Amino acid sequence: MKSDFILAFNEIVDQRSLPREVVMEALSQALITAYKRDANIGTNQQVEARIEPTGEARIYLEKEVVESVESEQTEVTLEEARKYVPDAQIGDTVMVPVQTSANFGRIAAQTAKQVILQRIREAERDALYEEFVEREGDLVTGTVQSVSHGTLTISLGRAEAVMPKQHQIPGEKYRPHDKIRAYVAEVKRNSRGPQIVLSRAHKNMLRRLLEYEVPEIYNGQVEIKNIAREPGFRSKVAVAALQEGVDPVGACVGMRGIRIQNIVKELHEEKIDVIEWNPDPAIFIAKALSPARISDILLEEDLDTGRTATVIVPDDQLSLAIGREGQNARLAAKLTGWRIDIKSVSEAAEHAFARLNEPPLNVLREEMPALIAEVERIMEKKQANRVIQPEEYKTLTDFVKVAERRLQSVREAGRSKRREAMDKVRALVPERAYRMSIEELELDEDINKALARIENVGELMVRLLADEENLARMLEQGGAGDDALEAIRYAVDDLVIRRPEVVEPQAAQAAPEPVVEAAPAPAPETAPKLPQELMAAPDMTDFVGEEEEEVPPAFVEPEPVPGAPLSPEAEERRRKEAARRKPTKATEEPVFEEDEFGVGRRQKKGKRKPRELIFDEERGRVVARKHRKGGRRREEWEDFLE
Repeated sequence: MKSDFILAFNEIVDQRSLPREVVMEALSQALITAYKRDANIGTNQQVEARIEPTGEARIYLEKEVVESVESEQTEVTLEEARKYVPDAQIGDTVMVPVQTSANFGRIAAQTAKQVILQRIREAERDALYEEFVEREGDLVTGTVQSVSHGTLTISLGRAEAVMPKQHQIPGEKYRPHDKIRAYVAEVKRNSRGPQIVLSRAHKNMLRRLLEYEVPEIYNGQVEIKNIAREPGFRSKVAVAALQEGVDPVGACVGMRGIRIQNIVKELHEEKIDVIEWNPDPAIFIAKALSPARISDILLEEDLDTGRTATVIVPDDQLSLAIGREGQNARLAAKLTGWRIDIKSVSEAAEHAFARLNEPPLNVLREEMPALIAEVERIMEKKQANRVIQPEEYKTLTDFVKVAERRLQSVREAGRSKRREAMDKVRALVPERAYRMSIEELELDEDINKALARIENVGELMVRLLADEENLARMLEQGGAGDDALEAIRYAVDDLVIRRPEVVEPQAAQAAPEPVVEAAPAPAPETAPKLPQELMAAPDMTDFVGEEEEEVPPAFVEPEPVPGAPLSPEAEERRRKEAARRKPTKATEEPVFEEDEFGVGRRQKKGKRKPRELIFDEERGRVVARKHRKGGRRREEWEDFLE
């Protein structure tokens, strides 16, 4: 007959759904804690508990082997120790079983009970976390327990989950005891158990529903490329066939639409468009804008705005392509990853017709005179509010295709020049700058947001060198301040030059400035005598301001072409640089000089006249000149020192 211990042990294992080893460890720890509490064992002495399969529990206590036992609690004789450890020697420590009372004391028993419950709770929480963390990203079915402030509490059997308001489908109503199917969005470890967050608005819920409903997706014959979803309203799914002969769209829709209808009902009548993926971006974008018909698509990739697709649609398809509140165009942009600009044929024709006399469209009058004449007639007819026939709309469509491609070629030529200019200055940028992120510059948040399209500091420095005007325009459009460009310059110089840990180890040193050596002074016997007032004049160093040590810039800007006009940004930068380098007025100390009687007198206050050291080519010497006031008969500049 099974003992009561084995029955209780099996009951705990079944109820808690825990491994037998976990429950056994909890019981052993509880016995150790109870024995230490009952026998008053110190923390330094080791205690072990062993539970036999029959349910019998034995306590082992660490003791030292001695010749004569003085303390029964910590020592054991050699003869007694060799009963359990045959090779024990004097001075060794061995684990010896001890006799315990049939029942521990009341406090020890309560302690054991608390330890068992605590250990079992911890093991149960860990088991639940491991179970649901493996199901993260999968679908689960639960029962709504309560609704509090818009947040649902859902029972998943042994665990509870929450569904915040932002993870619910707009328009759905939930009541207690309703069965609900949701996507496991996140599982976190918590002191009270796993924190499980469910979602019905996540786009991957649609992915999982398609995998469950469509066997071809589950088996790998059809692949889901991307999903764009606005929960409760509309979704677009791009699918591609991985096996030849399989129709990806037909497999997802099913016979008479039965498969897709089951998903629509599960998602609260959410509309789902299944689109076949295509490697050609133009074809893929045209399908993503379905059910609208597309007349023409122009693809451009700009350094500032990214990838942009200009879509031309017939006038009667414009509202269908844009969708209700822009929903169709917005989902198509998310699905394809392209920025989509939709124009009607009439709008594009008016824009191109207004620029017909400007390059590059002015050459169309000579190249296609018949088409231009017909377009002018149709535009006059349109301005008179007369009805435009379908054939005439076709003519406008042909004109728009030609004009938009000419304009696109001009824009592409400008972008090519920008890329060439940027490629030429890449060698001026330190190699390490390309491995630095924009965040290392520690700029303001609005500047970082405006520079989101620039990958690293090196690319930013290239923009500063060769594409400053477009960089300033990008900062302005991104909402950065007026001083954003100047802040970027100071941050780049500080990061790349002034910080020694990021300076290039083999950076090129600036070439030394040429030094003009003064002519040797004449011999004392041939040196001319100087005037008395010049000899009493103060030293020239009193008039020269302290030379400020300059830090070399992070990169060298290309020299401007002589005679070429400067851009407004360059002119403003030159003005600020001149103002910054202008020497400050120093406070002059009063100067005293002695007269012929040795009495000091104070000179008159005022600004001393500067003397200029110049090299006289005719004499081959360095001379000092002083500026004279106007109205004197002498020349404007007079030599003082030869």
